[in-house]
Amino acid sequence: GVGFATRQVGSMTKPTTIISQEGDTIILKTQSTFKNTEIKFKLGEEFDETTADDRKVKSLVTLEGGKLIHIQKWNDKETSLVREVNGNQLVLVSIK
Repeated sequence: GVGFATRQVGSMTKPTTIISQEGDTIILKTQSTFKNTEIKFKLGEEFDETTADDRKVKSLVTLEGGKLIHIQKWNDKETSLVREVNGNQLVLVSIK
């Protein structure tokens, strides 16, 4: 699992997320004072991801109704992250 100190610091950060596209590949960069991450993927295609808290997961990102749905699976567990554009901001609207 995630250590107490990492969880505390991570919960206080306000990351900046930058999404760009090269051909049919999406690049999602997350930058914060705590840690920077970058993933590259194609919508609807499963890929290997190492999360900010160092989990090795199988991820799948789809675009549904203007929302980016990001599913991460590992060790019989699953997390879903839903991001949507709200004005000029990309908002993480739910984590399950």
